[in-house]
Amino acid sequence: MDFDFSDDQVQLRDAVRKWVDKGYDFERRRGIERAGGFSREAYTELAELGLCGLYISEDDGGLGMGPIEGMVVMEELGRGIVLEPLAQSLMAGGVLSGYAPAELKAAWLPGIASGEALVVLAHQERKARYKLERCEAVAQAQGNGWVLTGVKNMVSAGDHAEAYLVPAMAQGKMALFLVERNQAGVTTRGYGTQDGSRAADVTLQLAQAQLVTLDGLTALNHAVDIGIAATCAQAVGVMDKATDVTVDYMNTRKQFGVTIASFQALRHRVADMKMQLELARSMSYYASLKLNAPEAERRRAMARAKYQLGTAMRFVGQQAVQLHGGIGVTDEYIVSHYFKQLTQLDISFGDTLHHLGEVSAQMQDSAGVFA
Repeated sequence: MDFDFSDDQVQLRDAVRKWVDKGYDFERRRGIERAGGFSREAYTELAELGLCGLYISEDDGGLGMGPIEGMVVMEELGRGIVLEPLAQSLMAGGVLSGYAPAELKAAWLPGIASGEALVVLAHQERKARYKLERCEAVAQAQGNGWVLTGVKNMVSAGDHAEAYLVPAMAQGKMALFLVERNQAGVTTRGYGTQDGSRAADVTLQLAQAQLVTLDGLTALNHAVDIGIAATCAQAVGVMDKATDVTVDYMNTRKQFGVTIASFQALRHRVADMKMQLELARSMSYYASLKLNAPEAERRRAMARAKYQLGTAMRFVGQQAVQLHGGIGVTDEYIVSHYFKQLTQLDISFGDTLHHLGEVSAQMQDSAGVFA
């Protein structure tokens, strides 16, 4: 099997890497974090590169690309620990393109692709514990439309987004709706997150909504799977850069008159970091390649990938900090920010233990050495 990237994919990767290196350095990131964790200017720059429209067709103003291009982009953004939630645009573009009626696509997809409209998924609730089928938000038909009541937590950039994709129970079944932030009955409470990005709790009280699809659970599963694949790719970029920074530090830091890179025990720990990184990279490829598979196969693949990535993120992040010593936990030094982002990515869209449970629950009768 050929795992080489095409010329177009290489050019896309190089364009994003160039923007990260020159346009999103550590000092700019720290400034954005201090300002609240989201920069509309930086997000617009991503849109100008065409990244917000990766999963949107050319007819709707996007690039019409696929999961591999998304993986390439997210890995490079991970290397720069970019705070702006491009993964949310990939999710919104993919779900609206695949499930929304024509008039809703025409109204929102061009704006998402251009960066003028940030649409994010608002699905998490306090009692759900990563179970997507658990939903207390309620939708009621009203005239020719719908109104929603409920509370959604940890909504990415929720107090900056133009609209939300919101799952809610309608007539005993989950449906998916689009709710604009400026609608009456929508209130937000924004806050910074552990890795420096932005999130909000969104409260809906009889807020006007537009129906995306009555098959809400299927659409929500698909959205989250896009998010998992993007998170896996982003984590690979973070771990890759964290490992490079750690190796550079070990080649310059001296103890007992020699660089600590000469200590065999520490070299073994770096080798273990590299091994975990490459395991994670292969599972990230696996997740992206399975994004267009049938739902059951896709869901199994995402759980497997997220479990392996979670294991690798924890190990690489901890080793990077420990090999740096005390400087590794200071806010002024970049490796602590890699560690914090890896920690947050681990719990995004289900933590390691949750996905281990999913892998176990989805095993077939033929699984195991005695099959």
